Amino acid sequence: MTKVWLVTGSARGLGREIVEAALAAGERVVATARNPAHLDTLVERYGDRVRVAALDVTDSGAALDAVQLAVDAFGRLDVVVNNAGFGHLAPFEQAPEADFRAQIDTNFYGVVNVTRAALPVMRQQRAGHIIQISSVGGRVGIAGLAAYQAAKWAVGGFTEVISQEVAPFGVKVTALEPGGMKTGWGGEAMSALPDLLPDYAPSVGQTIDLLGQHVGQETSDPAKVAALVLRLAAHDTLPPHLLLGSDALYFCGEGDKARAASAALWHDVSLSTDFAAAGLPPALPAA
Repeated sequence: MTKVWLVTGSARGLGREIVEAALAAGERVVATARNPAHLDTLVERYGDRVRVAALDVTDSGAALDAVQLAVDAFGRLDVVVNNAGFGHLAPFEQAPEADFRAQIDTNFYGVVNVTRAALPVMRQQRAGHIIQISSVGGRVGIAGLAAYQAAKWAVGGFTEVISQEVAPFGVKVTALEPGGMKTGWGGEAMSALPDLLPDYAPSVGQTIDLLGQHVGQETSDPAKVAALVLRLAAHDTLPPHLLLGSDALYFCGEGDKARAASAALWHDVSLSTDFAAAGLPPALPAA
């Protein structure tokens, strides 16, 4: 049986790749974007197997409308891909409040809004897959990406909880955590750089330099990621987190090593707050 998909952020990048791959495989898709005119060619090519809709994921009412469109058009909803998102690079102190909030609203609350809209349908069906396009930035912290990575960490925690809640009635939820992909994300991230305060040159300045070298040299192929998403949507067992790309594995591994070393260094301090702990708190580790 063909599946019915709802994909956010379908105008370009990974979202477009996923929509194209699903349609090429014979699936039916509701493709959404803030400007649905960017999706007109899909209708020309795939006819009644695709519906397009305007969707700003920060609008919870619009998320409900998009889900209802899928049900009205195709009778069910099998796969949701929460792909819409963006990041802007800046020191937290220099990040405009409105832009910081917009990143949180899109990258986290957008996922919440669409997931909330889809779950009642999937619960009644006793089946469904919800795939959150997160980032290895949901496992590590990099100077200059406070808003983006705070949202992605939130997506990871949200996904862990929701995946446990919905498993008894057959819904699978996973957060994909890719490293770099050739989707234009890096160029967008660099597009709103402020004039860096000198005090942030050693931290955020280093991230700017590294990302500048990285743009155009990303590790992961969006077409391969899209093909994997199709396979995951047909699989009965999904992990709550799935890293994608050798760079994601590397950066997450280095982060895990650093956290483990820090936990070992501060182990006795961690234990010292128990009622059962004996004596005075231990001396704090030296810098």
